Amino acid sequence: MKFLRYGSAGSERPGLIDGDGHIRDLSGVVDDIGGRWLADLSWTRSLDPSQLPLVEAGERLGPCVAGTGKFICIGLNYADHAAESGLEVPPEPVIFMKATSAICGPNDDVLIPRGSTATDWEVELGVVIGKPAKYISEEQALEHVAGYCVVNDVSERDFQTKRSGQWTKGKSCDTFGPIGPWLVTRDEVANPQKLKMWLKVSGEMKQNGSTETMVYGVAHVISYLSQFMTLHPGDIVSTGTPPGVGQGFKPPRYLKAGDIVELGIEGLGTQRQVFRDDI
Repeated sequence: MKFLRYGSAGSERPGLIDGDGHIRDLSGVVDDIGGRWLADLSWTRSLDPSQLPLVEAGERLGPCVAGTGKFICIGLNYADHAAESGLEVPPEPVIFMKATSAICGPNDDVLIPRGSTATDWEVELGVVIGKPAKYISEEQALEHVAGYCVVNDVSERDFQTKRSGQWTKGKSCDTFGPIGPWLVTRDEVANPQKLKMWLKVSGEMKQNGSTETMVYGVAHVISYLSQFMTLHPGDIVSTGTPPGVGQGFKPPRYLKAGDIVELGIEGLGTQRQVFRDDI
């Protein structure tokens, strides 16, 4: 199934996409898409989308998951992206956190923070945790996944690399975490390591890759993370980006007010953001 959340920011309602591509309201079935409703999806077996209220077209789409406790990212997880960044492929996954306050809807405006000169784009596969995961094996890992979504891991490169400390400060600005449009349940994604992904800036293709070229695949990443922390339902893991980010161009090509970023992943939908200055 394809779950989503729609409505004004902070007042989103749960929904799903029916077989004809229309939004159906789920608020009479669940209170939101997140937490306990993702821990056990057995309630979806008796759902008949055609019997749910139809939602009028044109509603804003919010983040596809509610109440995310951790927004975990994997750095340099595509060898060709590491190369364009001038860095070696790490011997173990690089982990950093993105503030949950960065989360926004897939088509919301993205704010270029004050003082920014190096705001960048990154299309990534997001993995949404369903069952709690602690010390799990790679073979068990996908059983703990509720589904997948598109993530734009927006980054301010100077904040990330030139302002001392960890990458988090360049990854966590408000609106730097568009997620969605949908949470696509695990059963609809036959192989998360064979998904095409792309990103355009103002109509120009910048990233055109596939999850097939990840260094550390989804199952490995989930198992690996679970050795250090318990993953909870609703947590999001963003698994890295293929080459073509602005930082990798010579000279670098960063985002400015008025730029339009469009991105998508095969079977998981698309996003569209207008970038504007945060004044």
